[in-house]
Amino acid sequence: QVQLVESGGGPVRPGGSLELSCVGTGNTFSFKAYSFMGWYRQTPGNERELVAGFFTANGGTTYYADSIKGRFTVSRDGARNTIYLRMNDLTSEDTAVYFCNLITANKSEYWGRGTQVTVSS
Repeated sequence: QVQLVESGGGPVRPGGSLELSCVGTGNTFSFKAYSFMGWYRQTPGNERELVAGFFTANGGTTYYADSIKGRFTVSRDGARNTIYLRMNDLTSEDTAVYFCNLITANKSEYWGRGTQVTVSS
């Protein structure tokens, strides 16, 4: 079992920045043997949208949604079992609940409970 806990959300003005963190506890080996690790976001009435993350298939790729390319950066610290999402130049369209997601090598999937990001003047 893996537990994921996000932090770093909150209110921010347009053009501002935030950095989200997601710390994994429990079977942290999964942070080293995973097939996907990354971030989704969700707004009311909509499905969760994949924002950014790391896929290990095909030699490993880093994914960014078109809507956030050039503004968001995903990174990870294996020693701390933590994944980050640095968000710059935020707009109101980035307002959402952001969720951390992990899919292990044996295809078990875990979600954090989410952290709210609100971009407003």
